[in-house]
Amino acid sequence: MKTYKTPSTSKLVARFDTELKNLLSEDLKNFRAKNKIMNINQQPSAQQTLSAA
Repeated sequence: MKTYKTPSTSKLVARFDTELKNLLSEDLKNFRAKNKIMNINQQPSAQQTLSAA
């Protein structure tokens, strides 16, 4: 009978932590890039509103 060695809990937690950190940092980069584009598009209209008031 073949025995399978299971990884230790601390290694699993460390890997989960690393994967979660990578996922969150990638999401944050995408969020910032999207908001930067939205802010660039909204700035002229905001300035027009202020100058018209």
